[in-house]
Amino acid sequence: MYMCFTVLAGLALLTFSFLKNFPYFGEDCTYILRIIKLGIRLLGYKTIKPFYSILDCFLDAVKRHPTKIFLHFEGREYSYGEVDVQSNKVARALQAEIRLKEGDVVALFLANEPSFVWIWLGLAKLGCPAALLNFNIRSKSLLHCFSCCGAKVIIVSPELQDTVEEVLPMLREQGISVYLLSENCSIQGINTLLDKISQASDQPLSPDLRANVNIRSTALYIYTSGTTGLPKAAVITHERVWAASFLQASCGVTAEDIIYINLPLYHSAGFLIGMTGAIERGITIILRRKFSASQFWDDCRKYNVTVMQYIGETLRYLCNTPKKDNDKNHKVRIAIGNGVRTDIWSEFLSRFGDIQVRELYAATEGNIGFLNYTSKIGAVGRANFVHSWFFPYTLIKFDIEKEEPVRSSEGLCIKAAKGETGLLVVKITHRTPFVGYAGNHQQNEKKRLRNVLEKGDLYFNTGDLLRLDHENFLYFQDRVGDTFRWKGENVATSEVADILILAHCILEANVYGVKVEGHEGRIGMAAVTLKEGEEFDCLDTYKQVVSYLPAYARPRFIRIQPCIETTGTFKMKKVRLVEEGFNCTYIKDPLYFLDLEKKTYVPLTEEIYRAITSREIKL
Repeated sequence: MYMCFTVLAGLALLTFSFLKNFPYFGEDCTYILRIIKLGIRLLGYKTIKPFYSILDCFLDAVKRHPTKIFLHFEGREYSYGEVDVQSNKVARALQAEIRLKEGDVVALFLANEPSFVWIWLGLAKLGCPAALLNFNIRSKSLLHCFSCCGAKVIIVSPELQDTVEEVLPMLREQGISVYLLSENCSIQGINTLLDKISQASDQPLSPDLRANVNIRSTALYIYTSGTTGLPKAAVITHERVWAASFLQASCGVTAEDIIYINLPLYHSAGFLIGMTGAIERGITIILRRKFSASQFWDDCRKYNVTVMQYIGETLRYLCNTPKKDNDKNHKVRIAIGNGVRTDIWSEFLSRFGDIQVRELYAATEGNIGFLNYTSKIGAVGRANFVHSWFFPYTLIKFDIEKEEPVRSSEGLCIKAAKGETGLLVVKITHRTPFVGYAGNHQQNEKKRLRNVLEKGDLYFNTGDLLRLDHENFLYFQDRVGDTFRWKGENVATSEVADILILAHCILEANVYGVKVEGHEGRIGMAAVTLKEGEEFDCLDTYKQVVSYLPAYARPRFIRIQPCIETTGTFKMKKVRLVEEGFNCTYIKDPLYFLDLEKKTYVPLTEEIYRAITSREIKL
């Protein structure tokens, strides 16, 4: 008896010691098993004939549960069977009206609405790739999108008709047919489509119409957000669609879950991770036209939402809503997204309950993704041997000032040590291809990095700086270009922004570096918005930046804006701000200068501006 007790006690002690040294062992095993199973599935899809696409997965879901609700939208329900029938009508209308054939590209200029889903499905049934246009773009950017993907047809929501009318003559010159989701339109050159769809047959279409589509075929064109210049069309193959759709499964989403999608469907997060992920799981989608912080939780409670998506600042917007007694009264158990700050992450959990926040790292055009499948706050992923085998990546040392990797005397890149920030690069292989941007050879070459660890090797340059800690957690640090160098030191814009918003008057901060004549590098500047009813508090802002930031990282210039310009996924735009700099002679927004002698921020006058540019004031 005594011996038995001793053995049990020893085993308990060993278990305790093991879990203490390997606290994430259970989560690691669960995740690794999931991605191995998903990897085997993807391998099967690469070899099976005929090719099994996400469309076929949808059609199988229709057979399994035709009456199950696929979409909830603005008080209406659409079952899997109804969406299938509607997509048949779309496909037949497009086939009859436009003579679409396999491989023809069609641009979708649509808001978040059910028709977006069944028009895409209808195109997929014809074997036609869809180009998903950002409905915020206008004129030059809109026209540029067609030159990228080669689409000769655009389908437009009625609310976006005015935008298309602005460029209609140029569209017609390029031979692009415009179809409006309406039954009538008096504008010459704009065709109606809704009337054709309503009159079309709803009979299923033959798979022979897409017989040549395979896993390497182009399924979609998704455009980058355009934070730096014109949008670029990332080529999304059917393989990429499958890989992205598996993310929900990687997070533990099951067939019984209900997902809330309020991100734009033209973006990879809303479309691939959200919508095609829901199809892969066979679940119900609660689709919203756009994100609303005030209505978010009411919707979740009304529709029994169990999975939500977030991106950029959405969790912060939720945390900024007035507190309510029923904040934790909901069924949401998983939140999938990226870009949340550590402090907001903690506040979100404290206020809204024990939700599994699954922060991820990925890029629309990239060939790698990371997922933080643990409860570790702040990390975008966790390194493990299986992930490294699937995606051969490394972090390399990067020179911020020269904006290029640091190389050894042999001309090879140098690996960053654990705990050191490095540029994430991923080997381009048959398993991890870089398909690139459509019609943009120059940008494709900029993303390819050669002679990284061996002569002749080829890597994808993510353009992102990450850090791997000693527990094998990965942390996003900044984007190349967002980090700038001043006084010989690297400044991470995200860190400076986190400090600025500690000032009680500041709501949002967009940090960037600007050039000053006669000085090396770029000096810190921030465009900020103020909280409602607040004025800029020069002294409090000064105290925050001086207390928490080293001298080289303190923003010397502050620009007060009524709102911060962002993309559709809340990424802050900086290009125009960097170009305008701090010249108070033509910037109409209020400008402030960090005056070290007065120990506060002071209004930036023309006199101060001249003193800076003539170097009378030392920076």
